[in-house]
Amino acid sequence: MTHLTAIVLTFNEAAQIRDCIESLRFADRILVFDSYSSDGTADLARGCGADVLQRHFDDYAAQRNAALEAVAAETDWVLFVDADERVTAPLAIEIREKMELPDYAAWRLPRRNYIFGVLTQGAGWHPDYQTRLLRSGRAGYDPTRPVHEAVLADGPEGALAHPLIHYNYRDLPHFLEKQRRYARYDAEILFRQGVRPKPHSFVSQPLRHFYWRFITLAGCRDGWHGFKLSLLMAWYEFRKYRVLRSLWQREQR
Repeated sequence: MTHLTAIVLTFNEAAQIRDCIESLRFADRILVFDSYSSDGTADLARGCGADVLQRHFDDYAAQRNAALEAVAAETDWVLFVDADERVTAPLAIEIREKMELPDYAAWRLPRRNYIFGVLTQGAGWHPDYQTRLLRSGRAGYDPTRPVHEAVLADGPEGALAHPLIHYNYRDLPHFLEKQRRYARYDAEILFRQGVRPKPHSFVSQPLRHFYWRFITLAGCRDGWHGFKLSLLMAWYEFRKYRVLRSLWQREQR
């Protein structure tokens, strides 16, 4: 029988880890790949029957590749799930079915995002495909993409129909905390690429991003909720370019 390992990357996910593990019982093995949590996440995971390995976090791509390497010799497929995501019963059945198809190296899963507790249909959060089901030895993560990871697959990549449930961003402070981290990661990527912010970038880039989210990606479908999210993502663009400017200023000292 084709072997599936479900891997959950964690850091201080005590509030989420039990429910996440429960949704993964269909897998042959559940591995929590923890970044030395301080809130008891690892002990809770072991108590739920999951295996736990720990590794200091450097970036998302490196962490996922390290997890893949840790199980490569003992599994046919790997399913990556975050602690705030849940696999439904129909999705579990579909995953098992797709694993038996011989030609595919990876599969994309659509995500159904709940942001601030609201199901979000537009602004880029639906269907929000994520490549998470990887054939062992034939797919991994691009090491040059430390955040917003990209999969490199040695073979065709398919798309599943049933969604992965994502309880994304509990509230505004949670959203701002994560976006601060993403802004720094993305600014560092632009800095390494030699991109310099121009004076108008601090206005034009946020405005363009708001239009893209709210109009092009149909954030307007979600009404006031979509407007707020599009505005918050425009603020994220402004913050990214502000961090980028500070990186160049530090370089020139």
